[in-house]
Amino acid sequence: MLCLLFGVGSLLAQTSLSGKVTDKEGEPLIFGNVGIYKDGNLVTGTDTDFDGFYSFINLDPGTYDVEVSYVGYQSRKIEGVEVLEGRANHLDIEMDAGSVLLNEITVVAYKVPLIEQDNMTSGSVISRNDIRNLPTRKINSLAAATAGLSSGKGDDIVVRGSRSNHSSNDEYAPIIENPVIKSEEEAVSTFSIDVDRAAYSQVRSYLKRQQLPPVDLVRTEELINYFGYEYAQPTDGQPFSITTELGDCPWNESHQLLHIGIQGENLNLHQAPANNLVFLIDVSGSMNASNKLPLVKKSIGILIENLRPMDRVAIVVYAGSAGLVLPSTSGQDKAQIKAALEKLTSGGSTAGGQGIKLAYQIARENLLEGGNNRVILATDGDFNVGISGLNQLEKLVEKEREKGVSLTVLGFGMGNYKDNRLELLADKGNGNYAFIDNIGEARKMFDTELTGTLYTIAKDVKLQLHFDPKRVVSYRLIGYENRLLNKKDFDDDSKDAGELGAGHTVTALYELELRPGTQTIAEFQLRYKLPRGRQSHLLSHQLPSSVKKLESCSENFRFAASVAGFSLLLRNSANKGNLTFDETLALAKGALGDDPYGYRQEFLELVRIAKDIGLVAEK
Repeated sequence: MLCLLFGVGSLLAQTSLSGKVTDKEGEPLIFGNVGIYKDGNLVTGTDTDFDGFYSFINLDPGTYDVEVSYVGYQSRKIEGVEVLEGRANHLDIEMDAGSVLLNEITVVAYKVPLIEQDNMTSGSVISRNDIRNLPTRKINSLAAATAGLSSGKGDDIVVRGSRSNHSSNDEYAPIIENPVIKSEEEAVSTFSIDVDRAAYSQVRSYLKRQQLPPVDLVRTEELINYFGYEYAQPTDGQPFSITTELGDCPWNESHQLLHIGIQGENLNLHQAPANNLVFLIDVSGSMNASNKLPLVKKSIGILIENLRPMDRVAIVVYAGSAGLVLPSTSGQDKAQIKAALEKLTSGGSTAGGQGIKLAYQIARENLLEGGNNRVILATDGDFNVGISGLNQLEKLVEKEREKGVSLTVLGFGMGNYKDNRLELLADKGNGNYAFIDNIGEARKMFDTELTGTLYTIAKDVKLQLHFDPKRVVSYRLIGYENRLLNKKDFDDDSKDAGELGAGHTVTALYELELRPGTQTIAEFQLRYKLPRGRQSHLLSHQLPSSVKKLESCSENFRFAASVAGFSLLLRNSANKGNLTFDETLALAKGALGDDPYGYRQEFLELVRIAKDIGLVAEK
C-alpha cells in the first residue's frame, strides 16, 4: 500500500517542512503554535497534533525562520532553516520550560544541515526506519504527506484541489447568484455599494494552501473591489466621481458588460480629523495560533507607527471576561501603546458581547466631536459566551453607530472562522471588514490604504439603474448578492447601505444582452449621505450607448472583467460560458497597468494556482 501511495504521490513532487515539537524529556507538546517566516514576514502557521507533529506542505524553496510557542515554555525561533526544492525537509524542535509569556523568544542560529528525506520525484519502498523518521504515525497521515494530498478533519484525506468546506468549521453566509432578468419584466435594479475586501484575502489563503475556496466565500464584488482602479478624482465638490464604460463581455460574445466605477476623494492623513480608536482584541483560547494573536500584534503595530499626537488609542481585550488593558492614550506615546500590546497572551473562552460593550463605553467616554470615533475589532469571530446572539449584537452595534462610533472588523485565522457574523457586524457598524492572512495584507490595511480604512467620506451609498427595455433585452448584476435592495429602498433615507472610505474605489459590473441601437441603455442614479448627515443627496449620470471592442476598453474595464471571470470560474458558475483560466490570465496580463505594490501581479499567481488545482482535481 505504501509503495502505491508514494508511487502515485511522486508524480506531483512537493516541497515540505515537517517535524516534531517536544520538551527536554522527549514528550510531545500538543497544540503548540508553529509559524514560518521569510524576510521577517509571517508566511503561514499551524498547530502540532496529538503526537507533537507539525507539517507545512507546498512551500516555496528557500530559507525560513521557524518560531514555536507553547504555554508554559519559552518561545523559540530557529533562524536560517533551508527548505530544499522537491524534498520532504525535516526539523525537530525541543522546547525549554520557562515563562508562560508567549512573547519571550530564544533565538538560535541554525547551522546544522537539515535531514533530507528521499526525493519524492520517483516511487520507492519506504522502510521501517524511513517511516520512523517521517513526522507521522498513521497510514492516512503518511498518505497526506505525499504531493496532491493533505489531511482533513480527523483522519480524512483531502485531495489537492477539493473544496474544503467539509473539513472545516468555518462559516459563510450562503450565496445564490443573481439571476438573468428580462428588462420587460423588471427594468429597475437597486443595490448598496460594498468596499469590503475580506473575501479576496480569504480566497488567496485557501489557494496558497492548494485548496479551492468554499463557493459561498467567493463574493465577486469583494474580489473585484480588492483592487484600486485609475478613475478620475472628483472635481465638482462631490465626495466622489463616477465613471462608466460599455464593452464586449469576455465570456459571452453575444453579451456586453457595463462597467461602473466610483472614486472616493483622496485625503491627506496630516489634514485628516483626529482619531479616537479603541482596539477590541480577542485573546481567547481560539486565538492561540501564529496566524491569529501574534499577527494581530504585528498588524496593529503598523497602525501605531502612523499615529499622530492628536490621535488617541485604547486597548480592550476579552476572553472569559473583558478588561481594559490600555486607557485612551495619545498617539505620541507609541512605546507605551506597543508595550501594552506585546503583553497580550491568549487563553479562555470568548465573552465577545461583553468585550464589545466595554469597547464602545471607552469610545464614548473619549468621544471626539468632529473626529473619527471607531472601535476596531480583531478576532476569529468565535463568540460563545455572553451576548452571542447575532440579533443582540446587531442591535448593539446599530445603536452605537447612531451615537457616532463606527465599527471596523478584522478577521484572523481559519479552521473555526465565522465570516458570516463578522461581515454582518461590520455592515451594521457603518465600518469595513477585512481578513488579514499575512503581514503584507496588514500593511495594505494600515499603511498603504490607511485613510480609506479609517475615514468615511460618504455613507448609505445606493445605486439604481432604470434599464430601457427597447435597448436592453436582459441584465444581470455580477456579485452584490447580499447587498441587493428593493426599488423603494432607494428613496428611503432610513434604509442602511454601504460606506465609502477616503480614496477608495467601488466597481460594479452588469452583464447585458442588448438590441442594436444608439439610444442610452439605462438611467443611472446614486444616493449618498455625508458622514454626519441624515438627509441623502441625489446624483444622476449619463451612461454610454455605444459598445467598445474588448481590446479597446480601458485597463480598468479589462482588469475588473478578468477578476469577475475568475470569480465565475471559482464558483463554477452557470454564467461562466466557455471561459477558461488561461483566457482570464491573458486578459489580466494585458491590463496590469501601474501596479506599485504588486497586487495585480499576485492576482496572476492566484489564477495560475487555481488552474493547477483545477487540473489536478479533474484527474
